[in-house]
Amino acid sequence: MIMNESVIMKTSKYFKERGILLPTLRELCNPEEINSQIKFDLDSVEKNSMNPLNLFRVHWFNSRDKSAFAEVPEHIVLPSDLTGIDAKIIVNIGRFFPLIDAHKVLAAYGCLLPRILSGTFDYEFNKAIWPSTGNYCRGGIAISRILGLKSLAILPEGMSKERFSWLEKWVEDKSDIIKTAGTESNVKEIYDACNELRKNERNDIINQFDEYYNYAIHRAVSGPSFEKSFLKVKGESKLRARLFVSASGSSGTLAAGDYLKEQLNTKIAVVEATECPTLLNNGYGEHNIQGIGDKHVPLIHNVMNTDFVVGISDESTDNLNIIFNTEIGHKFLENRKGLNTDLIKKLPEFGFSTIANILASIKLAKYLKLGAEDAVITVATDGADLYLSELNKAVKGFNGIYDETSCAELFGQHLKGVSTDNLLELSQMDRDRIFNLGYYTWVEQQGVQVDDFEARRTQDFWDKHYIEMLSLDAKINQFNSI
Repeated sequence: MIMNESVIMKTSKYFKERGILLPTLRELCNPEEINSQIKFDLDSVEKNSMNPLNLFRVHWFNSRDKSAFAEVPEHIVLPSDLTGIDAKIIVNIGRFFPLIDAHKVLAAYGCLLPRILSGTFDYEFNKAIWPSTGNYCRGGIAISRILGLKSLAILPEGMSKERFSWLEKWVEDKSDIIKTAGTESNVKEIYDACNELRKNERNDIINQFDEYYNYAIHRAVSGPSFEKSFLKVKGESKLRARLFVSASGSSGTLAAGDYLKEQLNTKIAVVEATECPTLLNNGYGEHNIQGIGDKHVPLIHNVMNTDFVVGISDESTDNLNIIFNTEIGHKFLENRKGLNTDLIKKLPEFGFSTIANILASIKLAKYLKLGAEDAVITVATDGADLYLSELNKAVKGFNGIYDETSCAELFGQHLKGVSTDNLLELSQMDRDRIFNLGYYTWVEQQGVQVDDFEARRTQDFWDKHYIEMLSLDAKINQFNSI
């Protein structure tokens, strides 16, 4: 890592003037180790405020009741009455992250951190460019504003209204929001905008799809966090962690699966929309499972360590979103399905990609014939509050005839009727095919060198980035103490 000592010293002084301390990865994995004075001061800080202390909430251990940090990440174990399977699905909840109510703020911190510690980002000169399909760019803007850095967000114009409303409140100027053509699947249009901005040397493009720090922060922080929630559920039982399931997106969160595979011997499954079956079938298209931008293979996807690809339709996520987030839907789940009221109240913690992850987990459990002593670990990246405008659109689609009978039909079709179609257990040839597909985006379009592209085939390549991320704690302590 190239070091610019003068910029490091200048930035450290700048941060001290603003009352900023950088949390270590160790603290993000084990918040009980955070300084007691910081934890005391956090009690009086609103979790979504522009306060630098909220950096110490950029982890999975924020409690649902907003009190002291939880012993293990907030999670929900889905009952068989909902899933229709005996295996336990453990959903780690991301909406309790600060600032953006989504876990991508962790990725943004992880990608900016090495730049600060090496002095390659100069707050007086550089501007952080945050391209994404929604949550990551919000996380980048939030972290940048807290640190006093100039920043800009890029995302497709068709993303949910709620994302843009949040951005408009947080950017310094509305011109710092660039809307590219298309929706969830139009990632190339984002890259084209980045390439244009790259012509200005002041712009630092922090692209979640090719930032290995995005991979590394999730392997280093999300992986151990998910392990803790699993071990809590397991207790003294014989429960086995069989799978980690996560939508593709940038593939950053998938890196938690590399950690879980190493520690718990889990298999790793990646989820995508059947309307855009890129990994399943080299396909293309558009869909509404917002947050899993696709139509390409992210550079940071460790394809050769992936075991399954599962396709989920946005028809299913749209319709289950209605059941999970309307009064009629809740009455149906309580009266007709007998679900616990406490669980029903928590269903709004599931955004579109979360519902996709849950459906994929059910598919895999059926395919593998998992039983009561088997667990599937997955993640709720954000909550339904980011999709209220999408919910209203879907409800209007019923032309005013939406009742418990409608819910029963939707539940039967999209949840009880989950089958094992659009599921692929990856052979070596399948992995090679998916890996090779990335060539056209990264080498032909984005100029990655072939040797650098090919290096990603070995697990040693990914381990090196993981180890480098872990080594940052010593640099963080040194930076904070300057």
